[in-house]
Amino acid sequence: MEINMTYQEAIDYIENFTWSKTRLGLGRTLELLGRLGDPQKKLRFVHITGSNGKGSTCAMLDSILRRSGYVTGLYTSPYVCDFNERIQVNGENISEADLASITDEVRLAADAMEDHPSQFELVTAIAFVYFLRRQCDIVVLEVGMGGALDSTNAIDAPLVAAFTNIGLEHTEYLGSTIEEIAATKGGIIKPGCRVVCYDSDPRSNAVIENICKEKNVDFRLADFDLIRPISHDLTGQRFMRENNEYELPLLGAHQLKNAEVVFEIVDGLRHLGFDISDRDVYEGLKNVRWIARVDVLLHDPVFILDGGHNPQCAMALRTVLDDYLPEVRLTFLMGVLADKDYSQMIDTVAPRAARFICVTPQSPRALSAEDLAQTIADKGYPATVALNVEAAVKESFRYDEPVIAFGSLYMAGDVLRVMRTRA
Repeated sequence: MEINMTYQEAIDYIENFTWSKTRLGLGRTLELLGRLGDPQKKLRFVHITGSNGKGSTCAMLDSILRRSGYVTGLYTSPYVCDFNERIQVNGENISEADLASITDEVRLAADAMEDHPSQFELVTAIAFVYFLRRQCDIVVLEVGMGGALDSTNAIDAPLVAAFTNIGLEHTEYLGSTIEEIAATKGGIIKPGCRVVCYDSDPRSNAVIENICKEKNVDFRLADFDLIRPISHDLTGQRFMRENNEYELPLLGAHQLKNAEVVFEIVDGLRHLGFDISDRDVYEGLKNVRWIARVDVLLHDPVFILDGGHNPQCAMALRTVLDDYLPEVRLTFLMGVLADKDYSQMIDTVAPRAARFICVTPQSPRALSAEDLAQTIADKGYPATVALNVEAAVKESFRYDEPVIAFGSLYMAGDVLRVMRTRA
């Protein structure tokens, strides 16, 4: 196909339809995909939703499927450093040329619509066209927000619908209670699929199980007792499951629970005829990489990057820090979005802090570093303001404590870029 767009023009076109224009509903996505020949109907999916752990779960499953020899698509959001991270095949980002050509194709269809698609709807359509173009055997598909009305739910029944840990999030869109949010996420369950569920809140578990009963769908609740930890340090962790030993570079007990969800997904795919050996699972988990999630960028001095951006993520981070770095005072490099529950995030990690260095993430929804520092100071903890992430990283190395950069994926990309220049 002749490319009439440059890569930068494609990015500018996509980003013109910003977060503020996001409107939940499948009508626009279905119309857009229909105009593109319904590429999603020619693909097979594992559809993954939840409040926390979606990305890590997707990354583990993607790594295992690639190790098994399948041409594997991966769709996640948001990106950390490079927009193209969101759309991958066999572990490689979509190329600039492919993104430009497919965006050009999608633009013609989208601009002809009376109700123009949002940014996320455009990217989802681009991803489906690309995955079909690359003849993917299977696509690991992460829900953007919620489930029922999320653009990714334009697919037919997935092979497996999986639920990670569910908590209160995006209450203005998804519901004000755990039950309401679980019901919204449960919208990805369709007759003909299998369901795997993280054992989180009993209320959300019950909602998901009831939906499965109504739709006559097989329901599997992850059994965390099958996982037996052996050892862990800042390089990763080892554990046993059903007499097999595994290695996982992702840190934290919560990642072992996410791994159990992955084991159940793999079991479901095996029942559907996928050839995934125990060795494939071992190698896939051992070699998984998921940046900016309790990500150890340096060991001496210790510098950890975590893009967690809600109270549940903060609690998971705090648990990891208490486990891996006990009785050590920490320097927190922090930036957050104004629409997040940053007050509770601060309360969770502050008892471990020697100090906070505050920055403003690059997002129109960002809380200013000054306002964040004032909130921290009002809680009785020392906080300073840095002009930008580069200045904050430089300041953090002045102290003789491990550094924990966290609070927003919008900040994480800048942290990674700065740290890579130091390497």
